[in-house]
Amino acid sequence: MKIGIVVHGPFIVDSGHAEEILKLLNHYGEVKARLGGTMGRTAVHDAGLEDKIDISRKLLPSESIDKFVEEKYDVIFLINYGKSSVTGHAFGFKVYNHCKDNTPLIQIERPGEMDGSVIPWNKPLEELAGKIAEDLSLKVVDPAEIKEKMALNKVSKTERNVAGVSPGENIFVNGIVIGKSTSRDITLIAEKGIITEIKGGNIKEHGIEKLGKIDLEKAIIKTGLLRRSEVTPRVLKSNNNGEKVKIAFLNHAAEDIYQLKTANYVVTVGDDTTLVAGDILYRFDVPIIGITDGDIDKVVEKGFKTNRSFIIELEKGLDDVIGEKIHSKLFNGEEIIEIENIETFKNEILQIINNITTCYKIKEK
Repeated sequence: MKIGIVVHGPFIVDSGHAEEILKLLNHYGEVKARLGGTMGRTAVHDAGLEDKIDISRKLLPSESIDKFVEEKYDVIFLINYGKSSVTGHAFGFKVYNHCKDNTPLIQIERPGEMDGSVIPWNKPLEELAGKIAEDLSLKVVDPAEIKEKMALNKVSKTERNVAGVSPGENIFVNGIVIGKSTSRDITLIAEKGIITEIKGGNIKEHGIEKLGKIDLEKAIIKTGLLRRSEVTPRVLKSNNNGEKVKIAFLNHAAEDIYQLKTANYVVTVGDDTTLVAGDILYRFDVPIIGITDGDIDKVVEKGFKTNRSFIIELEKGLDDVIGEKIHSKLFNGEEIIEIENIETFKNEILQIINNITTCYKIKEK
């Protein structure tokens, strides 16, 4: 039997359950695993599991599942560790609905927890799901129960309900913080693709501006921390000793930061982008030049930054303005450039800033 495993999110890896499930399913057939989503990449890297879990491509969970279907796998396991069974089951429901018809999918949700479960989203897989549930000491949940609950919560096309939230959590849409929750159930409301209200939460206007127009039905929504485990990062030393200095530009935390791991420096624009990018690029010994304005949201439990990083904190609301100037004048609109001297480049950035404001702080690491 050919078994595909789609690993979603960092906590299923950080908890050790991803590796445990891989070992278990090896007894049932030929196993191949790949990541579904983005944030789990750092966890796979820190755990040293790149040879067991493919993180080479940036794919949504449903895209990873569909790829296994195209490769003629007999059964596909979606393994996830949601904050609660409510959020985990809702996640599986949405993923399954985005997959091709009759996808042979079994979800393993919150293994190791009292409410942990195995969900056979395709009926012919009930027997296999029962065996796996027994092996992992989990209960089997009928997908019909989940579908019924989701139907009760169904909202209009311009609204989207998010359950299982804790008050005070960040609300992420496509990787950008767009607000903070004030209750356990929130509803996002969009008009003509722009989020205009959060029932049960407060909007962050700057985040809404960055997000722009979206398809609310297809958007990736998360709450809380992007990675809630406290871990020891696995750092790979850079081998880039070329004469030229390769500089990359990043102004959106949802972009594929891993593609920048071979750069010598990365310019990051925005507080959340700087925090997330700095944390990921730390693993590859890549320093950042961060353009921030102090409007930071806690998106990881503990953010790391490579030595030689250079953070410039501006007055509120100026990070995007300065970022655009840097991208236009120093990068000529390109995403990656090569320069001769990093100190000269830093001075050119400071010159751009001084032409706009003299109120800023520099933090060097």
